[in-house]
Amino acid sequence: MNIPNDPAILVSFINTQLRDFYPSLEEFCKTNDCDMQEIIDKLRKIGYEYDAQQNRFR
Repeated sequence: MNIPNDPAILVSFINTQLRDFYPSLEEFCKTNDCDMQEIIDKLRKIGYEYDAQQNRFR
């Protein structure tokens, strides 16, 4: 799966995927062969942190 490169679009895309299809960021990354730390780092640069309890970036 091609995921958006722009961080502002990426956060919306990832949160939608997590809400609708995946129980965790780890599961999303495994299924889509993505680097979880790369996503976390990219979104941290624009002020978002992953909240595992809510399964979303905030």
